Amino acid sequence: MTHAEQILHDVFGYPEFRGQQAEIIDTVACGNNALVLMPTGAGKSLCYQIPALMRDGVAIVVSPLIALMQDQVTALNINGIAAACVHGGSSGEEVQRISDEIAAEHLQLLYVAPERLVMPRFLQFLHNTRISLFAIDEAHCVSQWGHDFRPEYQQLSVLADEFPNIPRIALTATADNATRADIQHYLDLADAQVFISSFNRPNIDYQVVEKNNGKKQLLQFICSRMSGENGIVYCLSRKRVEDIAAFLSENGLTALPYHAGLNWDTRSQNQRRFTQEDGIIIVATVAFGMGIDKPDVRFVAHLDMPASIEHFYQESGRAGRDGLPATSWLCYGLNDWVLLRERIQLAERDEIQKRIDLQKLDAMLAFCETADCRRQLLLRYFGEDSQPCGHCDNCIDPPSRFDGTVLAQKLLSCVYRVGQRFATGYVIDVLRGRESEWVLRYGHQQLSTFGIGRELSVKEWRTMVRQCVAAGYLNVDMANQALQLTEQARAVLKNQQQVWLRPLKYDKTNNSRSNDIWLRTEREERLWQTLRRWRKERASQNNVPAYTIFADRTLQDLVQHPPTTLADLNHIYGLGESKIRNFGTDILALCREWAQ
Repeated sequence: MTHAEQILHDVFGYPEFRGQQAEIIDTVACGNNALVLMPTGAGKSLCYQIPALMRDGVAIVVSPLIALMQDQVTALNINGIAAACVHGGSSGEEVQRISDEIAAEHLQLLYVAPERLVMPRFLQFLHNTRISLFAIDEAHCVSQWGHDFRPEYQQLSVLADEFPNIPRIALTATADNATRADIQHYLDLADAQVFISSFNRPNIDYQVVEKNNGKKQLLQFICSRMSGENGIVYCLSRKRVEDIAAFLSENGLTALPYHAGLNWDTRSQNQRRFTQEDGIIIVATVAFGMGIDKPDVRFVAHLDMPASIEHFYQESGRAGRDGLPATSWLCYGLNDWVLLRERIQLAERDEIQKRIDLQKLDAMLAFCETADCRRQLLLRYFGEDSQPCGHCDNCIDPPSRFDGTVLAQKLLSCVYRVGQRFATGYVIDVLRGRESEWVLRYGHQQLSTFGIGRELSVKEWRTMVRQCVAAGYLNVDMANQALQLTEQARAVLKNQQQVWLRPLKYDKTNNSRSNDIWLRTEREERLWQTLRRWRKERASQNNVPAYTIFADRTLQDLVQHPPTTLADLNHIYGLGESKIRNFGTDILALCREWAQ
């Protein structure tokens, strides 16, 4: 067996292991099973790739998406590792070539989809193959209580039955207690050693803003903080994706749409540009992201509220996988919450699943509305305690809170007086004393609550409604969008509970960058741009994503520690022997030219 640290340095170019990586690798390399929960960007793939290079045979890696397989294989090949993937788009000749390489024991890792792996013919093929280990990536797909549920993942228990002596490692970035239990149950990993790393992504700054013309807010955020950077913008609908992509493009940004309604060629071309070029913004539905291994995404923006904290965590985690500073920006409104509740209620799922999904959605709204440290709340959701981070929006600019009990009582009382049968806009009309056609038709101008809320604007009352929904005092009926009181509202109306609210005119415009941002001198900027141009050219020549040539963190290390000899390159982050052999001469020439 080759020493793990030697492989880490010589093949991948990293100086040392992070967190629990070394212990996980040792566990699997010694033939034991493992369940790994590790945040996106923390180096999960090394936990099975290095044992695959230490053990005899080929490692079989189960992966849910073609794009994810292809990105991993490309990166491994550039590092000099023999890897391949088989999926529905593979030709017969390609499958035969891969089979021959496995028979000759030349291939070290093979990526397959779960559907293919459980086919009897493929299982028979595996029985005639020397296998080093099984790795099940994105293992949360096995649980219907989590997100991205894939029923074929539950069939992977066949691996324990058919290959009991081959180590199995299951990996995921997001899993609450119920999802972890499902992973252990369905993948037959009751005896596996469990490794739970911190869910904290300290390099990501979290910023949440109240929606008030979201398109303009998004444009301001990108132009003021993220100009020229790679980013992902998530939207709830295909129509909105295309609208936002066109809007950003009209305002001078390179923005491309991505959703399942686009034809395959367009999706592939847009994804290829995003992975291979710099300064590209992809605007997408949640169909985009899990298959993308791009480490230099500097921001992820949600223009609509995600359906759960798990979704938000995984999607925002697409930013800053290289460990450099990145930003998660979320723009939300009550309408997002109402729309998502309606989708859940109309989905063809059992009532237990719907209840769980609604609870997860309410937790997401609470995250948006909190005045406390966002990172602290996020980590608490996954069962992890932490101190305030000091650099999310609420930590940098803490919102003050005021006693809003009287205002809440006015709102709740008005909802009760109109019979809990009307939507937000109508209730606000009554509160503000507006004699609209409908108010007069129902005679609600005679109510005691008519006009008792004239001191607040429509926008302020909408903020009140949203905060009362988030606090659990109000609910929204899915049939007619009517506001309804909850059991908790009774204590507020009876003066038994005080209501503390965020300012109703609160609108964050904090555009400060992280304190950890790398500020380059003019001289450093010249080398940085030279290296980025060279990287783009080489990626284009090899038809691979730019980050598989060199990650941004590698370029940063080259700028801060310009090499003068090939030996110097051994100390640059992310440069293994294969990359030094293939690109070292070019890099030294560029650095020499820059120095002169």
